[in-house]
Amino acid sequence: MTKTGKHRIGVYPGTFDPVTKGHLHLIKRASKLVDHLIVAVAANARKDPLFDHKERLDMVRSDIDNMYEKYCDIEVRGFDKLLIHFASDIRASCIFRGLRAVSDFDFEFQMTGMNAKLDQNIETVFLMAADKWQFVSSSFVKEIYSMGGSASEVVTPLVEARLKEKCGRKS
Repeated sequence: MTKTGKHRIGVYPGTFDPVTKGHLHLIKRASKLVDHLIVAVAANARKDPLFDHKERLDMVRSDIDNMYEKYCDIEVRGFDKLLIHFASDIRASCIFRGLRAVSDFDFEFQMTGMNAKLDQNIETVFLMAADKWQFVSSSFVKEIYSMGGSASEVVTPLVEARLKEKCGRKS
């Protein structure tokens, strides 16, 4: 609770196809800044995800349940509407967005401006990716894995096992 007695709710959205250790690092950091964090898994069929919505929700929930450091209550929910409408519906005061490189900033800057026009009461908070995770993306994980590479350094064992199942790899 804040000094004013308000319960601060934050939302960290993404497709999480699949969730990476970089995502988990940002979730941990965002959990330090609010009283309740909702990790919002976008249905987002337009992105043609490898994992269906339920699989992504399950992986994110499992990985968060296994996190050893959480600074607030963390909940995982799916959503299939405009992010700003979802954030308003859950009474979030802020949206957390991760930035890995300057190229991320252009897109995020435009989205933040549009979201501010739609609801000026919800702030966007940018968290820079730690050096270790700056080059990690779900897209790279899927591409590396599809070409026979290992994703073990950037995803949890649970996610790696799901990648193996999904891609039909035995080891």
